[in-house]
Amino acid sequence: MKKIVIVEDEQAIRENYIDVLRKHGYDVQGFDNRPDAQQAFTEQLPDLAIIDIGLQNEIDGGFALCQSLRALSPTVPIIFLTARDSDFDTVCGLRMGADDYLTKDISLPHLIARIAALFRRSDLMATPTEQDTLMERGALTIDKNKMQVFWNQQLIELTVTEFWMVYALAKRPGHVKSRHDLMDEAQVVVDDSTITSHIKRIRKKFMQFDSAFDRINTVYGMGYRWGS
Repeated sequence: MKKIVIVEDEQAIRENYIDVLRKHGYDVQGFDNRPDAQQAFTEQLPDLAIIDIGLQNEIDGGFALCQSLRALSPTVPIIFLTARDSDFDTVCGLRMGADDYLTKDISLPHLIARIAALFRRSDLMATPTEQDTLMERGALTIDKNKMQVFWNQQLIELTVTEFWMVYALAKRPGHVKSRHDLMDEAQVVVDDSTITSHIKRIRKKFMQFDSAFDRINTVYGMGYRWGS
């Protein structure tokens, strides 16, 4: 049974998530503050952590907790689940090592699907890569099973949402994907500006390894495409 820790200081919200996750077969433990959760992580690592950013009197306590957990383990999946939806907070969370950043208006079925996707990726990371799961587009290599993306053989650290967006674009180079298409591929329901923010972050991640990266093209009024 997979163990999930949820760190949320609002009792009603925390207990609701715990109840739903337990009904889906997970072993769930909840905390309402950073110090207690951090101590628990030191004693035993969870299989996945769901963390709010603001924790009691610590405005950014969740960020600090994410950093400490990532220092303990580079592979434990971490999800930020928060009411804070600014690009600044999202970028900060992902740069600190979170695997996904979700806002609390996400539906419970979508949350469960994202958790399952992260567990699937974690499990597949330990399995050998089969050649027929690889997709290559020039300098780009995508391992669909392990949900990994490489550019010039360098691993690009993407969230689950970002992975599916890159996959959707790269599988049909030159074909325009609308923002709605990308939402469908990533199994998220967000506004257009959020899709735009995801695309900007994806470009920046590729450009960290290749400053000349220009494969994700904006087609104004229509969407995005993977260029050749």
